[in-house]
Parts: sequence; structure tokens; C-alpha cells
Amino acid sequence: MAPLWQPCRVPSSEFLRRRVGLTLGAGAAAGLALTTYAAWEARQYTLREVTVPILPAGRPALRVLHLSDIHMAPDQQAKQEWLRSLADLAPDLVIDTGDNLSHMASVPVVVDSLGPLLDLPGVSVFGSNDYFSPGWRNPMLYLLPDRGKRNTHTPQLPWRELKQRFADRGWVHLCNERATITAAGTTFALAGVDDPHLEYDDLAAVAGPADRDADVRLGITHAPYLRVLDQYAADGYDAVIAGHTHGGQVCLPGIGALTTNCDLEPARAKGLHRHPAESAPGDPGSAWLHVSAGLGTNPYVRLRVACRPEATLMTLVPRS
Repeated sequence: MAPLWQPCRVPSSEFLRRRVGLTLGAGAAAGLALTTYAAWEARQYTLREVTVPILPAGRPALRVLHLSDIHMAPDQQAKQEWLRSLADLAPDLVIDTGDNLSHMASVPVVVDSLGPLLDLPGVSVFGSNDYFSPGWRNPMLYLLPDRGKRNTHTPQLPWRELKQRFADRGWVHLCNERATITAAGTTFALAGVDDPHLEYDDLAAVAGPADRDADVRLGITHAPYLRVLDQYAADGYDAVIAGHTHGGQVCLPGIGALTTNCDLEPARAKGLHRHPAESAPGDPGSAWLHVSAGLGTNPYVRLRVACRPEATLMTLVPRS
């Protein structure tokens, strides 16, 4: 009589096939779950708030809205509605650090989404995705060493129209230039360079000591390359305002940014820091550095992980 129980004997090749199938299935399910989450997170628009002590003593606080890397496509209605809602903040000054566009038809959409913000004092610089149409790129390639290859072979975006539309509403565009503006009774001495990622920056054009007669001195750039940060800090700017990094391009929960798509170290890929990193307020040749993680994504890979899209409301207060 046969035993009541016998071990199931599966041929080794069949066993391996089943193991491989289960492993691949689990990997595919995990990949789908991560992609679904990343697509959801890319639409979780967030307002960050930071306090920066750079005003002269006795001045009332004022608010600066920092926008960056909008990467607008005409079909992104949720992003457009969220941007329109920022006008309710009624900031004293708006700083746009570039990469506004992602599509040939994006200019009127960007202008409409900014709405009343364009009637406030504003400053802008451009990034590479204001100049050239984006192409598809695997985000994991950002982890590889920078070979210096830039996306300049795609059609040009209508950046001239965007620049004119901003100017028509009173914003100051800084393309390797210095300027002075007044907002909320405060005088700002500004320096802004064209996109360092494309090596369009002309540091010599904005070199020299920042205006000590101004109340606040700000250096503006799209990409926070160290050569730009070093010069602004050495020239006496109180703070440097930048974007470009997308908060690290690739982030891991609990670890943070893995890269910045420039030579800034990942630890300062977003948020408020000092430059040089080890400096303290009051140190000669040092400045505050604010890097925005930005609002957008590559239009072909609309994903973000562990780094929600953001704008930042910077409250400027007197130096302690």
C-alpha cells in the first residue's frame, strides 16, 4: 500500500523556472507600486517656509516667494491651479530661478498660472529648459559622472516671448547683469547669471563687491555650480538663490539626494544652507544659500520619489 503522504518531487529545472517566475513577478509588482507612488508624489505640490536673517536691524520682516523648475506643459492643470493659488500669499518679492517651460505652447500657460504674481516686484533668470525642448532621459543616468554633454540639439523653446511677457509685467530679467530694485521699502542689490549648466554664465560681467548701500544683496542663478556660489559669497552677497537640482534628481527615503546634476554636493541639494558649507553667519566671504527642489519633472518621466514638488516662502528678518 502506498504511503498516505509523499513529498512532492518537482524536477529541478521546473523548480528553478517557478522560482524565477515568482521573483520576476514580485519585482514587477514592486516596480509598479513604486512608479504609481512616484507619479502620485510628483503632483503633491508643497509650500515650504524658511526664515533668512539678512535684513538690517530694525526692519520689518518681508516675504519672498521663490519659484523654480516649473517645467510647465499645457496639460498640467493641477500644477497650474496650484500656482495660481500662490497669489493669495501676497509676497513682497518673487524670484523665479528658471526652467519654466517644457513645451512650445507653454508660455501663455505659465503667464496665466503666475497671474497676479507678475504684478508684484519680480526677478528672473533662465535655465536650460527655458531655451531648449526637453528630451527623454533615464533619471538614473544622473548618477553617472557628468560627461559635459548638454541637451542643445533639440528645438529652441520660445524663451524670447517668455522674457518679453515677464518684462511687460515689470519683472527684471537678469542675464549676466546686475540691477537694483525696491520692494516693500527695501532696496535689493541683485546679480544674476545666465544658466551655468549650459556654461552661459559670465561671472566677469557681474564680478565686484556687492552694493553696500543696498539693504539686501542677493545673487541669483539657475544652477548652483560652486564657481558661481564662490564668487557671489566672496563679493559680499547676503544670500544666493538657486534651483535646478530637483532636490537631488534621484532621492531615497531616509537617505536623501544621490546627486544634484551639478558640482554641488547632495547634502545641500535643497533647502537653506550656508556657503561655504562650513561657514557661519558673519564669516567674511560667506553667504546663505537657498536651493529650491522645484515644482516640475521631465515631461516624459513625471515621477518624483522622496522629494515633493515645492515652492518656498522665504521670510527675511533682521540679522541677529
